[in-house]
Amino acid sequence: MNTTILNKKIQDFISQNSGASITKLALQKNPFPEVDWILILNQIEAKTKAKDKLPTWFSTENIIYPSKISVEQTSSEKTAAYKASLISGNTLIDLTGGFGVDDYYFSKNFKVVSHCEINEDLSAIVKHNFEQLEVKNCFCYANDSANILNESEPGSKWDWIYIDPSRRNDAKGKVFMLKDCLPNVPESLDFYFEKTDSILIKTAPLLDISAGLSELKFVKNIHIIALENEVKELLFEIHNHYSGKITIKTANILKDKTETFEFVLGESENPSYHLPLKFLYEPNSAIMKSGGFDEVSTTFKIDKLHQNSHLYTSDELIDFPGRSFEIEKVISYSKTDMKTELLNQQANVTTRNFPETVENIRKKWKIKNGGNLYCFFTTDKNDNKIVLICRKIT
Repeated sequence: MNTTILNKKIQDFISQNSGASITKLALQKNPFPEVDWILILNQIEAKTKAKDKLPTWFSTENIIYPSKISVEQTSSEKTAAYKASLISGNTLIDLTGGFGVDDYYFSKNFKVVSHCEINEDLSAIVKHNFEQLEVKNCFCYANDSANILNESEPGSKWDWIYIDPSRRNDAKGKVFMLKDCLPNVPESLDFYFEKTDSILIKTAPLLDISAGLSELKFVKNIHIIALENEVKELLFEIHNHYSGKITIKTANILKDKTETFEFVLGESENPSYHLPLKFLYEPNSAIMKSGGFDEVSTTFKIDKLHQNSHLYTSDELIDFPGRSFEIEKVISYSKTDMKTELLNQQANVTTRNFPETVENIRKKWKIKNGGNLYCFFTTDKNDNKIVLICRKIT
């Protein structure tokens, strides 16, 4: 960790140039020749990345940033805060500490948090930043987490182990599995359960839920966290010897609220189907990731358009975790109706269970992007290809 960048003039320069073009700055003469210009530029670039993602770090003085990749890969404050609200206790050990954003929030719900990071420089940066952030109950260990666990007092246990395994480089291009990550969680579970009874595993959102379940045991809850309708994290919550039902809990964190929906895996009732009624509903991305499409119908008492369309309809408007629309018109996907209603029009186009792509539809019917009109190209319960012309309900 290079502490020379903590010089007040350098820190002021970094703050003043946050958001500036790094390409243009790189062409300028280094105003601080005693410090590597690349290091200063990296701090500016990383701080710029942190402005929206990590506002607490951004607004705190004398924060040192690692590479911009580390900032890009870390949890956002909003997802970290939500994740920390799920668990609590006396002690937690983070086996893959990284930049420490998750542990900053875990420290609010645990008496002691242990941050393990094998990269000594990154560990030192996190320790320094925790001091600036006035975090007093989080302790940093620059070591392999397996060593920390092995060196712990025999018989002692942490309340929780938290793991965010990283995908191995040699796994690129392969089907994503937890065994392709470091640490190899499935292989190490028995060892981990010697040190705790509760484990929270964060995975990339592209991991298939059924694949994760096939590699893990004792799963109690699966949490799917989306931020502004983009799935960011998939969390597997496992408890030693648990053998009950698995609950899938979804959360879509928005600016003014958090949409939540949950269901018990494998306990869905038969959904109801109907042709389009007055209102249309599209689930948020966390629900789409969960696969709980029949459960949406039965929970909210709304009808599905088709088994594979994942769109819902009702005559009465409901509060729905996703986008809601008022249907103005339903047309068949035919040359006559398309020419009459949508040729050369402006609209937002979405396809669900439809044989053509959005790009092909736009090109074929000369539909310009944008505007207040929303068109859903889909299939109804009678297997007819239809277009729902809607207005969004805000």
